[in-house]
Amino acid sequence: MGRLSSVFSFGGADDKPSRWRRLLGTSFGMAYLFYPVTDITSGAVTGAKAYWAVASLVVFVACYVATVLSPRDYGEPGRWTYPLLSVLVLMAVVFPIVFGGGWLALPIYVTVVISMGLPMRAAVAGILGMAAVVAVDGHVTGADGGTMTLLLLQVVTLGVLFMSVRNTRVLVTRLHRAQSEVARLAANEERLRIARDLHDLLGHSLSLIVLKSELAARLAEQGSPKAAGEIRDVESVARMSLQEVREAVTGYRRRGLSEELDSARAALDAAGVTVAVRTAGTPLPGALDDLFGWAVREGVTNVVRHSRAGRCEIAVACQDGEAILVIADDGRHAGPYEAGSGLTGLAERVEVAGGAFAAGPSPGGGFRLRVTVPAAVGSGT
Repeated sequence: MGRLSSVFSFGGADDKPSRWRRLLGTSFGMAYLFYPVTDITSGAVTGAKAYWAVASLVVFVACYVATVLSPRDYGEPGRWTYPLLSVLVLMAVVFPIVFGGGWLALPIYVTVVISMGLPMRAAVAGILGMAAVVAVDGHVTGADGGTMTLLLLQVVTLGVLFMSVRNTRVLVTRLHRAQSEVARLAANEERLRIARDLHDLLGHSLSLIVLKSELAARLAEQGSPKAAGEIRDVESVARMSLQEVREAVTGYRRRGLSEELDSARAALDAAGVTVAVRTAGTPLPGALDDLFGWAVREGVTNVVRHSRAGRCEIAVACQDGEAILVIADDGRHAGPYEAGSGLTGLAERVEVAGGAFAAGPSPGGGFRLRVTVPAAVGSGT
């Protein structure tokens, strides 16, 4: 009886139903055929009836195996499950009456198939039906009370047991699928993080390299010795960018506000933009320090690339429960404003932090970027 637990061993580690495992389990489950086979070999069934008994047993086993293999998954009947199961039930009802009480073991097979292959409500109804079949067929064949009680007990207990096994396997399958989905989403999120970080890092650094290279070219044409210094700055920025890319990919880079403000001054100076930085209030919490560092990097990159500004002001304040960053320039932006991928990514970061983001042309001219985030976000309260 215990060997029947292998009958519906559907899946392996990858949770994909395995026909070979089900076939192997089915072969172990053939132990209950001992009773009808004994009826044939012992002479209880003789003559032409014995041949019909052998043929009927072969057909039952073939139908049983086909029914076992038919479900797509636990509790999800396949296209042929119900037709095959109907034939199997019919044989489990008729054969005990035709060939004798030894064949009363057949409803037990049907109980296992029903318990493992059908949805919960259908399985419960099927188990009760098989119990009724055993009771009626047992009465017709004149089975003794002890045998009837044992068979009914096996139908009920095996039905409940295999429904529990099926439910456990369903939960395990769903859990593994959920884990796979979580892993897929985490991988996608990591790809987005890397793409966003690389865009923010390289956009700023490459803009600075272009500006310094142009300045070095002009100085070289004039024969100025300062050209060599600018070339060295280009090399330094390139090396720093390479290091930042490596750190961003491995997730170790911290984008501190003070570091980004220093980098912003250098980039704006190289672009010929006068910069003024004002700070007020308390220091920013760690998480907001990183966020505002990203905002300064992206905002200044936008100024250097697109504004053609002569002056840029950066204001940072953390007071009255809010942290505010404002970057404003007096440039002349060509064409209508459209948020690029950099500002879009920054807006997403601010939204995740529970803050507000606004960027666009100022009424008095120039461009203005404003980030407002509750200070409690960065302090973890």
